[in-house]
Amino acid sequence: MSAPPELRIMDNGEELAREAAELFVWVGQQALASGGRFRVALSGGSTPKSLYAVLRGSAFSSQLDWTAVEFYFSDERCVPPDHPESNFHLAKEGLFEPLRIGPDRVFRMPGESDDPDRAATQYETLIRERFAVPAPSWPRFDLILLGLGDDAHTASLFPGTPALEESKRLVVTNVAPRGVKARLTLTAPGINQARAVVFMVGGKSKARAVQAVLDDRCKDRSVDDRRFPARLIQPVAGRLIWLLDRAAASELTVAKQGIVSHEE
Repeated sequence: MSAPPELRIMDNGEELAREAAELFVWVGQQALASGGRFRVALSGGSTPKSLYAVLRGSAFSSQLDWTAVEFYFSDERCVPPDHPESNFHLAKEGLFEPLRIGPDRVFRMPGESDDPDRAATQYETLIRERFAVPAPSWPRFDLILLGLGDDAHTASLFPGTPALEESKRLVVTNVAPRGVKARLTLTAPGINQARAVVFMVGGKSKARAVQAVLDDRCKDRSVDDRRFPARLIQPVAGRLIWLLDRAAASELTVAKQGIVSHEE
């Protein structure tokens, strides 16, 4: 049975970003101490911008050996790598270039491919080769960062889509309900192998989705979890940590009762 999620509720977005950076560095230091490298999958969306800004700042940039960090992605829009909606492009501008992280440390999803299914297979093959883990075994990331949509999707795992049914593949294609429709994404079973999965969620617009995923009092057991894909993220032998600002947590029972878990 997976461990229950750990909730950390911060007052605002600035505190949220700093908490995420501290956790990123701590997990990275543990990974480097035990295995000599730190393998992390980055998320997309707007929330990581604030995390990248903190990580590249003077207080955090010297706390990790960035030459021993390998960067992967939890999902990607099927667009060229220089496209403004590319998750890789966001990370390149906000993190890789400021920290002078070499291209040999960054393993992006080939979103520009004219054959997304082939691109998904290629990315899964790349990960398995880098981790030296052939199928049917699962590679284990040290850390996977995730966000949450207002429909409770995470990565590019959207409600009611075929990717939610996948049980054997690590990377698949999927279709988004809006925006750039064609996507590549890690699957829920693949994400659930990670040593640590961290959700970073901010803003009032996400409060109902956070409630639907996390608040037991609001979970109708007759409702298929695939209506709320983030519920499927339950690491089998790792930690699940939700970092929320007070606005995103405002509909949770613990928040309304004034109970806050904010671990250092």
